Amino acid sequence: MTVPVLKRAGDLLARYDVLISDVWGVVHDGLWALEPACEALIAFRERGGTVALLSNAPGPSTQVAGLLDTKRVPREAWNRLVTSGDVTRALIAESHHKRVYHIGWQSDRAVFAGLDVELVGEEQADIIVATELNDYRTETPEQYRPLLERFAERGLPFICGNPDLVVHVGEDLLPCAGSLAAIYEELGGTVAWAGKPYRPAYDLALTAAAEARGGKSVEPGKVLVIGDAVRTDLAGARLMGFDSLFIAGGIHRDETMHGGEVDPAGLAKVLDGLPVQPIAAMGALA
Repeated sequence: MTVPVLKRAGDLLARYDVLISDVWGVVHDGLWALEPACEALIAFRERGGTVALLSNAPGPSTQVAGLLDTKRVPREAWNRLVTSGDVTRALIAESHHKRVYHIGWQSDRAVFAGLDVELVGEEQADIIVATELNDYRTETPEQYRPLLERFAERGLPFICGNPDLVVHVGEDLLPCAGSLAAIYEELGGTVAWAGKPYRPAYDLALTAAAEARGGKSVEPGKVLVIGDAVRTDLAGARLMGFDSLFIAGGIHRDETMHGGEVDPAGLAKVLDGLPVQPIAAMGALA
């Protein structure tokens, strides 16, 4: 099936009550807000629609909301925000483990605030929580393999606080915690994935959207997922039975974009073999 490529999404968006939109690569580029995308979401809300931002950001939604403010994403562009950090907190609480070895930035430790856990060294840990690499601009996931091998030998559970493998920050493509979790599974370790494309993240987003709509139930046929990643956004939409809009100018842009326009051949190659195709594609949301 040939996926239609749109220049403007207004007519498509008007068919839905709820948008579940990715953030990095759709609403901002890692540095600043993408203004046409924000304008599209604001227009959707003004017509009575509800926007739930669903991000694999490892911080709790309260922290990430402040980050969106600094990137100049207007609050008028969204109703609710759900992050992998929110899911991570729930998974940590459910695990009943108390001694955590954390891989990630110091600022990511907001995800542990208020939880009955202690951050400890390698030898004392009974669970690993990875929110990012410690320095994703200078490190590679393979540098963590010896550490992950030692944890896997001990059979420690691993919570992945950001299932993305990579993320664009401006023009740079940088590794995420999902790349560490993939190595851990390769080593035979057990991973709990906190975020897209897994159901708990979408269940939280749907609950948040329903609350924003005054408690009204949300019909699956009236939900559109917007995202730039085949592995997370499109897979999550397929899992939940939602339509999806693929943003080709995001994480797959080196394969799907040419001269600032969507390349039909590259788009077809990236989407080839998917059991469910997105309902449409765009270079960027507008």
